[in-house]
Amino acid sequence: MTDPAQPRRPNHLFDGRIEERQSLSVPVYLGSLEDPRTPERTFTENVSPHGARVLSKRAWRPDEESLVTPLTGEFPQIGRVIYCLPAAGEHFCLGLEFRDRAVKWAEHSSA
Repeated sequence: MTDPAQPRRPNHLFDGRIEERQSLSVPVYLGSLEDPRTPERTFTENVSPHGARVLSKRAWRPDEESLVTPLTGEFPQIGRVIYCLPAAGEHFCLGLEFRDRAVKWAEHSSA
């Protein structure tokens, strides 16, 4: 018998994502809104219509705003940093959220 005072636990952990991520490498320019003149050339590791995991050479702060531009020439997207985790070497993995509009990543894939 379960104790009604105890919160129910789901069978799996919810990670907060509504949209499914797709493993897709898309070359992009990544820059800070504070200094958009010096973007770095990098790529996505996975994507969804309103987000992406991007590799970066520097650490970013949560809620910092970035400018992400696919190298195929699409208009830049403003992304909000959700997380920044250390990656291999001297790189970082950024979780970015795009609030303004959905991105059709497959059109920009290098695969």
